Amino acid sequence: MSTTMVWITITLYILIGIFIAFLSRVGKQNSMAGYFLGDRKLNGFVSALSYSATTYSAFMLVGLAGLTYNGGVGAFGFEIIYFMGVSLVAIFGPRFWLVGKKYGYVTPSEMLGDRYQNKWVAIVTALSSCLFLIPYSAVQLTGIGYLLEGGVTSGAISYTTGVIIATILALVFTYIAGIRSVAWTDSLQSLIMIIASTIVVLLIIDGLGGWNGFFDSIEKTKPEALAVPGNGFFNFWTFLGLTIPWFFFSISNPQVSQRLFMPSSMKSMRHMLLGFLIFGFIYTIVSVVWGLSATVLFPELDNADLATPILLSSELVPDLLGVIVMVGILAAAISTIDSILLTLSSLFSRDVYRNIMKHKQTTDQKQLQIGKIVIPIIAILAYLFAQLQLDLIAVLSVASSAGLIVVVPGIIGAFFWRKGTASGVIISVIIGSIFVIILEAFQLLPLGLKSGIWGIIISTILFISTSFITKAPPEDKANEFIDYLQVKLKKNSR
Repeated sequence: MSTTMVWITITLYILIGIFIAFLSRVGKQNSMAGYFLGDRKLNGFVSALSYSATTYSAFMLVGLAGLTYNGGVGAFGFEIIYFMGVSLVAIFGPRFWLVGKKYGYVTPSEMLGDRYQNKWVAIVTALSSCLFLIPYSAVQLTGIGYLLEGGVTSGAISYTTGVIIATILALVFTYIAGIRSVAWTDSLQSLIMIIASTIVVLLIIDGLGGWNGFFDSIEKTKPEALAVPGNGFFNFWTFLGLTIPWFFFSISNPQVSQRLFMPSSMKSMRHMLLGFLIFGFIYTIVSVVWGLSATVLFPELDNADLATPILLSSELVPDLLGVIVMVGILAAAISTIDSILLTLSSLFSRDVYRNIMKHKQTTDQKQLQIGKIVIPIIAILAYLFAQLQLDLIAVLSVASSAGLIVVVPGIIGAFFWRKGTASGVIISVIIGSIFVIILEAFQLLPLGLKSGIWGIIISTILFISTSFITKAPPEDKANEFIDYLQVKLKKNSR
């Protein structure tokens, strides 16, 4: 594949992306809600594409394909569990949207801090999100580095160059118009991703003799790839450990749950969810087929995450189409990174800075200013983490989600348990986070269970037990919060 062609295509993508980002600069971006939530005015189509691009990042076409290469068809089951978890959006999405609109919440942590009437709830959950999301954003940079350095350019573009390109583009898209530019460039990126990658799948299947030839080839060269646990990678406990954090992804990851505040109406939110499900199912099939195809064509790869780059450079994929798909994956990763940059900067300015500083110094404009200052700092941290080049993108993504899962009991309690306490949230998040970090740092498996399972178990037990022995927030707030939702949801269901 010509390096010149790769650079020309990347340049065209950058120019078109920046043009679209500037077109999105409508209205004012001088408030927290305007810059980070698009003034809560995103329509269903843009919301669906942006939600999809933010969720399905380098993890999918690089990470999930690599996971399929490593463990076979069990990776499909792993991703389908996430699909089941999206049903949580049907439950929590309307609730997030309704309270966000009523109380003016900008971040999920702000919502929790207000619901439990304790600023430390907001601070602790925000810092926990920063701790685990920076490695996740680094995973996206790693995917781009592997993509450009691997089979696509055969080393002509270095890993570091790819990471730097992605970091700079994420910053540019973020700064032009905040979430508006991110959402509109996400929409472009989603369309590139889904169309080009689907065409590649059709070409690969045709090149391998159609669907019958495709599966016959797998059965002859690597039959264990079509079975679970197959080669043993997806044994029951490994599968459970990977899928539990992924099931709760839609509410535990703030860069995703924050998007539940953004649709212009409940109808737009329903369209967002439907569009995401269609997009996600197609994208899952594409990623798994890519991984299985690579096991047939390139059975001896040392690094499973190189399955996609090598596949795109094969004879089955025309060079131009391979480059377009490469840019689509680049765009997918950037769409996740810039969303994380915005979310983490809003968490820091809204939930950490505002609650620690004196109230008079924390106007909305001052918070926005602090948020913009923090964005490049977060990007640099992600870049430095990406330079570690840790293995298996998919596993690293789940490890980050394992840390984020500890806030789930507090979120569920906010909407459904009036007696949940601020102390319960704080203790469950702090101790749960520390426990997950220790397990991941030392690769420990107590009782054979991965960190994500322990994270949800420990945080749930601590949240419930601590709430029973500590004082709940003023009942007026809990009752107002939950009663308002019950009335509104009942009215909307008619």
